[in-house]
Amino acid sequence: MRRRSFISGTGAVVVGAEMLPFLKSSAAWAQATDTIVVAIGNTINSLDLHRVGTNRPAYQVTINCYDRLVTFGAKSQPDGTLVYDYNKIEGELAESWETAADGLSITFKLKKDAKFWDGTPVTAEDVKWSFDRAVAVGGFAATQMKAGGLEKPEQFEALDPLTFRVKLLRKSKLSLPDIAVPVPFILNSKVGKANVSEKDPWATEYFHRTAAGSGAYKVERWDPGQQIVYVRNDDWKGGKLPAIRRVIVREIPAQATRRALIERGDIQMAFEISAKDAKELKEKGSAVVVGAPIDNCMHVLCPNFNFEPFKDKRVRQAIAFALPYEQILNQAAYGRGAAMWGGKSTEPADISWPQPFPYKTDIDKAKDLLGQTPFKAGFEVPLSFDLGTAEWGEPTALLIQEGLAKIGIKATIDKIPGANWRTVALVEKKLPLHLDNFGGWLNTPCYYFYWAYIKGALFNSVNYEDAEMAKLVEETLHIASDDPAYAPKIKRMIAKAFDEVPRIPLWQPYLDSAIRKDVAGYSSWYHRQPDFRVLQLKKA
Repeated sequence: MRRRSFISGTGAVVVGAEMLPFLKSSAAWAQATDTIVVAIGNTINSLDLHRVGTNRPAYQVTINCYDRLVTFGAKSQPDGTLVYDYNKIEGELAESWETAADGLSITFKLKKDAKFWDGTPVTAEDVKWSFDRAVAVGGFAATQMKAGGLEKPEQFEALDPLTFRVKLLRKSKLSLPDIAVPVPFILNSKVGKANVSEKDPWATEYFHRTAAGSGAYKVERWDPGQQIVYVRNDDWKGGKLPAIRRVIVREIPAQATRRALIERGDIQMAFEISAKDAKELKEKGSAVVVGAPIDNCMHVLCPNFNFEPFKDKRVRQAIAFALPYEQILNQAAYGRGAAMWGGKSTEPADISWPQPFPYKTDIDKAKDLLGQTPFKAGFEVPLSFDLGTAEWGEPTALLIQEGLAKIGIKATIDKIPGANWRTVALVEKKLPLHLDNFGGWLNTPCYYFYWAYIKGALFNSVNYEDAEMAKLVEETLHIASDDPAYAPKIKRMIAKAFDEVPRIPLWQPYLDSAIRKDVAGYSSWYHRQPDFRVLQLKKA
């Protein structure tokens, strides 16, 4: 579906003709007492999180339509904003669980009355099949499971219809939290097994287009590139029944259109709005802006080691000194974020993460570093960003382009459609210089490094490889944070990141959304997707 942007000025809004039916239907749905309309900017490219290449916007399907054994709780910020609580684990399909005294197994008791959408009971066999699938399909899902020490089907046992056990390869601080993230979601194994083939033993093509879960919402319809519609599962047993019966999620690439719709009251939520819109909507009071800093997340510039100049550490450091950081934060993020530059030392004082790197805008130093390399005459390189995040990506790229030009590096802007970004940037890892915004789901520095600094990891889009770093990650990933060996090794990891700068941090972002004043219950999550299960419509 092609949509023109709204053109706003002096309070008027002009809309393209093809938008009129959309606006009419959205406005009508928005007046219903049990339905909400949500606008998002990115395209959902699959209904199956386990499938290789599934993008982040698609995670919302897993969160709202599938259950996990456990999930994280929520807590209130000082300003009343709700955010997830990493230190609080609650049951979803599991009514209870017990960790063995030696820490090498976790046994879960399932809720007796949990059912899939087709009415069949959820059993431990379904849980085992789903866990087996998560570690077997490869790619992101398998790597995520491995972070918690969940690596092989032999680790998962259905002891009886309602008892499931995970046998751990080692005691790990990440095992139970890793079971709470979206990846180990529970599918209807009977449906899955009916749709497997020799070439597709885990029914990835079937689940790519068809959801089959036990979660709070069912997928009523999915029109790729246009919308997804959820309808409540009135038999949900994983938590309190949602107050909202139907959720209509419209894909609207134009940021100005999403803003106009929320300001007019034609939708209940504009999810993941730009920093500019967050600032201005907050000042105007035309919608409620909800948001919080994203834990374990940074917007970064990524120089790919497969591009010859970036193999030289001095080139990477020169780029780090050439960036106009303050301009980027003020113009791309409208000041809404934490600075990740200007650190006082090349050695970290503590293990907090993320923390500012020891770089700042210093063109003379950048020129000096580049002058020490075979690339002192400069070079050309494409600078790529995800069109789905253009609200911050484009102004950031333009300012980086200007900064690099001052030291003789000519960057040409490359805009990549959001539906293709994950494959090109993260799976194929072939973009020479690009913007990224990875955020670690489990809130520890070793977990971030596991995903972003280890060769072959999905979010190591720069192909960085270092034996010492890999060893440090392996040694810290599973041990307790209060282990005496933990902090010194984390400091060494951070010091290496400072020096070798395979990822150049810009700022720690907020996740902001705008909601209509009659919407309550919104919560910010580490996975950066909306959880519709907790939303409510206030009575007039």
